Amino acid sequence: MRNLDDIDIKILNQLRKNARTPMKELSALVYLTTPAVSARIDKLEKDGYIKGYHAHLDLEKLGYGIKAFIMITVEPEDCPKFYDFVKSEKSVLECNHITGPYSMILKVVFSSTSLLDEFLGKLQVFGKTETQVVFSTALERH
Repeated sequence: MRNLDDIDIKILNQLRKNARTPMKELSALVYLTTPAVSARIDKLEKDGYIKGYHAHLDLEKLGYGIKAFIMITVEPEDCPKFYDFVKSEKSVLECNHITGPYSMILKVVFSSTSLLDEFLGKLQVFGKTETQVVFSTALERH
């Protein structure tokens, strides 16, 4: 992995804020030509610093007003089946392997608490769960 310089970091920070920032605006921000900025972005993509570009959706407006974090203890031998299950569930936004009394934490969204409850029933075949429902989000970065 190469070291990022200040220009790379400025480009990445701006793209994180707005991935649709025009090249001309990025060029002005870092005092380089548009082709030079474009070449840097290509290199950042090739080197894996930029994994993709995404739309930041308002999930609540789309009908997914219930957000929760679910901790679960999954036995190591059950992990392949568990990963297949969570990958197939569109309501699972993230799945992270963690330290502590639980082995996984899921970030999920649902349109209703009854659908969350139904999902928990399916999930509990893999192990003990603990669920935290989100009331509000003070900060969300991407």
